[in-house]
Amino acid sequence: MEQQTDLIRSARFRKEREGDWKRLDALVTQAESQGLRRMSFGEARDLAALYREATTSLAIAREISLDKGLLLYLEALTARAYLSVYAPQESARGVIGRFMRKSGPVAMRNSWFFVLLGFLSMGLGGLAGYLLYFDNPDWFFVLMPGELAGGRDPRASTEFLRAAIYDDDPDASGLAAFATFLFSHNTRIAIFVFGLGVFLCAPAILLTFYNGLILGVFFGLHVDRGLGWDMFGWLSIHGVTELSAICIACGGGIQLGAAVLFPGQYTRSESLRIAARDAAKLAIVAALMLVAAAFLEGFGRQLIQDVDMRLLIGWSIGALWLAWFALVGRTQS
Repeated sequence: MEQQTDLIRSARFRKEREGDWKRLDALVTQAESQGLRRMSFGEARDLAALYREATTSLAIAREISLDKGLLLYLEALTARAYLSVYAPQESARGVIGRFMRKSGPVAMRNSWFFVLLGFLSMGLGGLAGYLLYFDNPDWFFVLMPGELAGGRDPRASTEFLRAAIYDDDPDASGLAAFATFLFSHNTRIAIFVFGLGVFLCAPAILLTFYNGLILGVFFGLHVDRGLGWDMFGWLSIHGVTELSAICIACGGGIQLGAAVLFPGQYTRSESLRIAARDAAKLAIVAALMLVAAAFLEGFGRQLIQDVDMRLLIGWSIGALWLAWFALVGRTQS
């Protein structure tokens, strides 16, 4: 008899309020599919009011022990309504815009020391490779992967090296294949140096240093043949952006590793979580720069043959990246 009374009470409770619940369900579905911004003022007002009523109904239902199916329905409905009313409502465009206007450059400034270490790792590797080449050209074969060199080694003639730099036919130019391989190689390096940084920093630093060694011996070969300025221009048009992306990714990896090594007042897991806020943004910045470098490598390198123009474009774009990092979002940070 008592069970029958509970069922009658549950049915009456549902009947009195079911219309409002269905209205709330429809409004929540609309908010989930279209967003709150596309709802009218009246619809948004009703959504908030009906959500509050539904939470009250849920509390009453729990108190008087109504049937389990009704409780589950109300719990699911109020959870969906809560997310629609209180969760941040921001479009993908808004997220990207906020990253470009504030969070990306602010993270770069917050992490300047780690980014500097990334550039130092690459720069010192390049200098070491350059000096090793002039100490003994055989270092080229030790440091440069054979598939990356593609015949551009100390045994190649100066004419062959010069023709590769200025050949605008992508099918005929050996450097076209080299550039494609180099971009793929550098993209993998950027991913690895960021991911490996958490292992106490050393792998990220060493891998970035090794990438600098490769560039150093390759540049040393062209300097030795009197083509240093020409190769510098060829590398600059896309390399300023591409190599900077690797250094930034390395900086993010070092930041994660430093959080593990030097947690300070936090536990290591807490320190890593805090460092990841900026480090992850550095990885996104590096990814954006690699995409930009792909366009520069794919179009500018073949279409622009004048070395001075290559230098101007490459370093001007580098200056724009630097201005974004240094200036954007400063008033909001």
